[in-house]
Amino acid sequence: MLVRDTLSSEESEITDIQEICKPLPISVFLTTPIILFRIMSRAHLRHQTRYLLLANALLSDLIFVVFYMLITCLNAASVLMSDLACGAFLFLMGVLYSAGVFSATAIVVDTSLAILAPLRYATLWPTSRTYGVIVATWVVSVFFPAASVALFLWYHATGPCTQLICSLPLLLVLTVSHSRPLQVCMLLTVTAILVILLLVVAGYVALYCHSSKSGVWRRERSSRAKGTFLIHYLHLFLSVCPILLLVIELLLYCNSTGLNPSADLWISLVMCNVLLVLPKGLAPFLYGLRYRDLRGPLLDFFGLNRPRAITPVM
Repeated sequence: MLVRDTLSSEESEITDIQEICKPLPISVFLTTPIILFRIMSRAHLRHQTRYLLLANALLSDLIFVVFYMLITCLNAASVLMSDLACGAFLFLMGVLYSAGVFSATAIVVDTSLAILAPLRYATLWPTSRTYGVIVATWVVSVFFPAASVALFLWYHATGPCTQLICSLPLLLVLTVSHSRPLQVCMLLTVTAILVILLLVVAGYVALYCHSSKSGVWRRERSSRAKGTFLIHYLHLFLSVCPILLLVIELLLYCNSTGLNPSADLWISLVMCNVLLVLPKGLAPFLYGLRYRDLRGPLLDFFGLNRPRAITPVM
């Protein structure tokens, strides 16, 4: 009876949440392909590490949103799914999300080398090494979600009932909340991702402190550097929020048995359908409008790049 009530509640409430966050995936589909095409079609951009790492992060976000929208459409159409198919979807989404986290880590390492060792930067991090770093981010990203999905399949294989709706908020409420091994495994996984994100933030703080001592922030062009740091901090803060909320929710699962299913469902819905997609929907605008080489195509696409009138000098 609880499962049936939760299913009906999830179907009605998830529709309202998805109507609110519908512009976020649309913005990703509109802007990210433009940025990726711009980077891949320009030879001077393909030979810069920062653009290659940015393209890798945006590509993982784009594919993540594609799978997110696919699962959303399947749930809206009441399509039933086996545990194996659902586990495959969750595994791919976990790999894509982890790839985005490791891409952010690679970006901060690249920026650190460019600022701390500018004379040796080309030797320490050539373009050929960047491709190896990108491949490594995807390989390492496989290990984080593999354990959680394996435990998910084991739990449903030994459980008395089968859940045929592949919805991440519903899985958190009906599956993770009742399985202590899943709680511990997911808690370790998301804690590791949270630690990595916090290390990325600490890296940017260290770069800010190092560059402020050199007097960069007192020059006339410091506003551009401040804007770049602000973009990185905002994007990382939005990325940390859902992971931090998931850690809190898992800790409540482990230490409490009297949680309200309705409140728990709302927290999971907001976390999975809003906070998880928000940084991916804003990233193309934050980075695309910041870099001069990427700003022009975006403004041209939206019809905002109007030519300025030139006044002749007499």
